[in-house]
Amino acid sequence: QVQLVESGGGSVQSGGSLRLSCVASGYTYSKYCMGWFRQAPGKEREGVASIDSDGSTSYVDSVKGRFTISQDNAKNTLYLQMNSLKPEDTAMYYCAALTRDYCHWPLVSANFAYWGQGTQVTVSS
Repeated sequence: QVQLVESGGGSVQSGGSLRLSCVASGYTYSKYCMGWFRQAPGKEREGVASIDSDGSTSYVDSVKGRFTISQDNAKNTLYLQMNSLKPEDTAMYYCAALTRDYCHWPLVSANFAYWGQGTQVTVSS
């Protein structure tokens, strides 16, 4: 059974940085898509960034140039480095896994079978 555990959220001021981590266990698929989603109160869940098993990355326009997704396969860990944070980045952030396929944009949360519990990111102005 795949398990995903996020960490690294917190409260920062506008312009600050945070790095989210997502440790995966029970994951043995050679072909997959890992994604970061976020959901702000009253808004739909939004795909933010993704990385394929072959290392290809994609981002939603609003975070391009500010966020970087990466993975350390030796540690089974997915990262989201978030720089130049803005108040509109405030949300609960989730990592998610889609198996046996590559990423397709826009990311559709219903296609991801495995989810972490979420980590809160709050950016104050």
